[in-house]
Amino acid sequence: MEQYVIKGGNPLVGEVEIGGAKNSALAILSAAVMTDETVYIDNLPDVRDINVLLEAIQKIGAVVERIDRHSVKINGSTIGDISVDYEFIKKIRASYYLLGALLGKYKKAEVPLPGGCNIGSRPIDLHLKGFRALGARVDIRGGSICANAENGLVGKHIYLDMVSVGATINIMMAACMASGYTILENAAREPHVVDIANFLNSMGANIKGAGTDVIRIRGVEKLHATHYSIVPDMIEAGTYMMAAAATKGDVLIKNVIPKHLEATTAKLLEMGCEVQEFDDAIRVIANKRLRRTHIKTLPYPGYPTDMQPQIAVVLALASGTSVVTESIFENRFKYVDELARMGSCIKVEGNTAIIDGVEGFTGARVSAPDLRAGAALVIAGLAAEGITVVDDIVYIQRGYEDFEVKLAGLGAEIEKVSSEKEIQKFKLRVG
Repeated sequence: MEQYVIKGGNPLVGEVEIGGAKNSALAILSAAVMTDETVYIDNLPDVRDINVLLEAIQKIGAVVERIDRHSVKINGSTIGDISVDYEFIKKIRASYYLLGALLGKYKKAEVPLPGGCNIGSRPIDLHLKGFRALGARVDIRGGSICANAENGLVGKHIYLDMVSVGATINIMMAACMASGYTILENAAREPHVVDIANFLNSMGANIKGAGTDVIRIRGVEKLHATHYSIVPDMIEAGTYMMAAAATKGDVLIKNVIPKHLEATTAKLLEMGCEVQEFDDAIRVIANKRLRRTHIKTLPYPGYPTDMQPQIAVVLALASGTSVVTESIFENRFKYVDELARMGSCIKVEGNTAIIDGVEGFTGARVSAPDLRAGAALVIAGLAAEGITVVDDIVYIQRGYEDFEVKLAGLGAEIEKVSSEKEIQKFKLRVG
């Protein structure tokens, strides 16, 4: 089992390049099978979730050709199976995007109920409500969602009871090949919703309004080949912004869209960081102890739930008492017990964490409970005095490419190890 071992105390200084957005890529790869022509996708992050999904796409019969580490060619004309294997779904939740893609193209699909990080209840009833509204019969049989639209899908006026990124994307994929006109109200506005709409439009779909809460879709009969580049990952970028803040560093984060990072930037400015924005880069400078602030996670353009554990680490080192309210996922505070081992002072009451800032952390052995919490614990280790070992980094590898390599490039003393012997060697080397 691989681990990260970290000697903390070094401010992060330098430049880091951000990869393609994992959350965009997962939906775009699924949508790529909706045409029988060849689709080229660039700026793909090389992370575990992406590789698992590509395997799932290959398993249903599509031709998947890895051009290089960040580019892929997909042809869906050879798909012979509209049933996705449970082995893939239990590893990554986003395999459910194949439901909307296959239903749109073939008017039927079978996908097991999804897995992924255990950060709380993430029901897919809104996805199913959308498919039913478009005319599909949807049943759950033997642990799988079986959707069938023998008479074809027909455009409808659909209102989502709550904002859901997954449901917005899945319904949008199915509706773009339905007959007639679909209006999707209370849609999610996240950058990756816009990215997937742009991708589908580049294949010949007719989608308008992505990025607003009303998306209008005129169905088309078929989609065609395209060459598309995925947007930069705002959560990866935000994670390095928080790492700079926690370690009192000075980091230039390149290949970003600053507009996507506004909620994160606003909070860092409020806490006393200096943030400089450029066309496609952002620089975070933190040369003193930061101030407290309050956070409430909200759908985009609000503060992202995927950035909540990372900012909690920064607030745990800030002066004063901060309050973090999690309004999206109820299990998102599982990292708090791990952070307590490092000397933090955080009390969780329901969906709220009350954080009393401490002067500093001390290194400890901690375990990553999920993807973003794992990244947050690495940030805590970078800011701590002494040695930190982070176990279960398989979660972190689901969404961060070359995490330890990029951090080391900023001056962090961090290594990926797979045995106690390697940990001891690291300790001797840095000691």
